[in-house]
Amino acid sequence: MIEINVTDDAVLQALQEAQQRSDNLEPAYKSIGEMLVVSTQQRFRDKKDPEGHPWAELSDVTIFRKGHARQLEGESRQLARQIVYEVDRKGVEVGSPLEYAAMMHFGGKKAEFSHLWGDIPARTFVGVSADDRDRIIEILQDLLAG
Repeated sequence: MIEINVTDDAVLQALQEAQQRSDNLEPAYKSIGEMLVVSTQQRFRDKKDPEGHPWAELSDVTIFRKGHARQLEGESRQLARQIVYEVDRKGVEVGSPLEYAAMMHFGGKKAEFSHLWGDIPARTFVGVSADDRDRIIEILQDLLAG
């Protein structure tokens, strides 16, 4: 799984308030995980990172070798379909169990990974957008409201 730590002050404050009022935040973490899975899958359709920046276009060599111009997607769309979340008492993790997910997310250089046919630019798909942040705060506020 790719780990993203949210350090937004408003989110952290809402989490602290929720922790003070509840012994079990797992239901809120589950709601946050479900929301982030949907949000992450939407990024595949939009072809944008969590900040809204477009992903790098595929190179001509990649398009030729793959036979299509779909970014991060083959015919099966497995990467977008395999976005999952895990909850425990400490929080929620969102990511993909697929072996190549980190390479697609962070990118890689042929010089470091000899099996690549060229450099792979990062196409960030996991993260928390401004809209996600607002939804996380809403989920936590709903928990606090009871």
